[in-house]
Amino acid sequence: MTETLSTDLPKHQEVKAATDLKGVPEGTQGRIMLSNGLDWIRYWVKFDNGIEMGSIHRDKLVRVDEWDQYLLDRESGALIKETISEGSDLDSASESSSGGVEVNGVLVPQLLIDRTKAALERFGVAR
Repeated sequence: MTETLSTDLPKHQEVKAATDLKGVPEGTQGRIMLSNGLDWIRYWVKFDNGIEMGSIHRDKLVRVDEWDQYLLDRESGALIKETISEGSDLDSASESSSGGVEVNGVLVPQLLIDRTKAALERFGVAR
């Protein structure tokens, strides 16, 4: 499945949301409107529920014709991950978050928000 997700998606390709996105439930079908970027490619998708969303990474989209295989691969991969991670401290470290704000499906860490606030205060900009 990794090979499938690594391929680029052309304009007008029909896709499904691989995860829940803001306003778009997992499995919602849509169509690629635009792909932009050179090394860091992101997609603009118009979903069937009327939501248009940009800056979506490839790992959040699955081609419609590969959806069933994706679900099977994800299910078997989840079982392997659970077996490996039992008793591991890595999962607890990744789950603990210091907060942040989600902008268009991308998490802006609280650390960056705090740094920006401190910089604005240093420059005397009232917020």
